Amino acid sequence: MTIRCIAFDLDDTLWECHPVIERAEHRFYEWLQSYYPKISQKYSEADLITHRMAFMRSHPDNRHDLTTLRKQWMRELANEVGYDLSQNAQARSFVENGFEVFWLARNEVTFFDDTLVHLEDLSTRYSLGVISNGNADVHHIGVGHLFDFVLSSEVAGVAKPHPNIFEQALKLAQTNKNETVYVGDDPKRDILGAHGAGIHTIWFNPSLKPWPGGQTPTAVIQHLDQLEDKISKL
Repeated sequence: MTIRCIAFDLDDTLWECHPVIERAEHRFYEWLQSYYPKISQKYSEADLITHRMAFMRSHPDNRHDLTTLRKQWMRELANEVGYDLSQNAQARSFVENGFEVFWLARNEVTFFDDTLVHLEDLSTRYSLGVISNGNADVHHIGVGHLFDFVLSSEVAGVAKPHPNIFEQALKLAQTNKNETVYVGDDPKRDILGAHGAGIHTIWFNPSLKPWPGGQTPTAVIQHLDQLEDKISKL
């Protein structure tokens, strides 16, 4: 069996996600304090995150599009505290400017050790791709040239673990499921999702957590330097 394409998850597979989002939320809150203080006067930074998460949980139909969800939440937030987005030019710019503050910080990532070295090496022998539920942008980050395709849940219209996002990725990769392997950290969204589409799966599990149940991954790695050896044994 010949693997031609390796597709990757991004958050917590190529870099640690939590500190990135934490920093982005903090930078957004600082921006609110400077330009829209009614919001920061009503909500602490922690309370505002709780508010956003509750809003997103209440809109499950849009969970595949985190950008749109966040902008919808911001509009609701502005109206809640009395910023009239229809009347004031500064208020109308609130959503786009505020989202940009968050998004730029959200794309300030620190790759796991040697990840870029391994991606560059793998890109010389395989077609590489991205399948992600998040709104990080590998082109903005500066590594887009390493990937032959990038598919976000926003573009796909469905989020992992829905099999259709993986099926769309196969079309972009121009490979079949037996020639493709997916690497991700999340047992449900990444491993069970890709398995549901018939794709080989490699669980990125640096801390060797126990498998939570369900169809097991094809292989497990703690670091990308183990990836090609696992692929050779498929």
